[in-house]
Amino acid sequence: MRLTMSLIDSKWKSCILDELRDAPMRPSELHKALPEAAPRVLDLQLKELVDDGLVTKTIYPELPPRSEYSITELGRSLLPILDAMIAWGETNKAAYVKEEEGVKTYKVTMADAEGKTSDVLFNEKGEVLPAEEQK
Repeated sequence: MRLTMSLIDSKWKSCILDELRDAPMRPSELHKALPEAAPRVLDLQLKELVDDGLVTKTIYPELPPRSEYSITELGRSLLPILDAMIAWGETNKAAYVKEEEGVKTYKVTMADAEGKTSDVLFNEKGEVLPAEEQK
């Protein structure tokens, strides 16, 4: 499990692999498909996926330069795991996602260094909501 988690441990790597499952995509298409991800973070995680052999980057020799990313067979072998994660999320969404006035919030229980737990709410961008909105 540790090896698998080390390959898809970040917030966006599994989302990138999921987006690439059906067809290669240009960097701008991936940025549009995952607007919550900061462009720099997405670019770094794409590079890591390429370095790990889960995604390939093809650069076409034309002007202006064009590149696209596609999932490798090794990356494709992770899709059943991603499908299980997607199914689990759909099954258990009600326990973690609340929607009011078109705004979704996500509740996660987190532990501090001493093991004390508390519920934390996040918005759709993954930002922690201010304390007054946590109630």
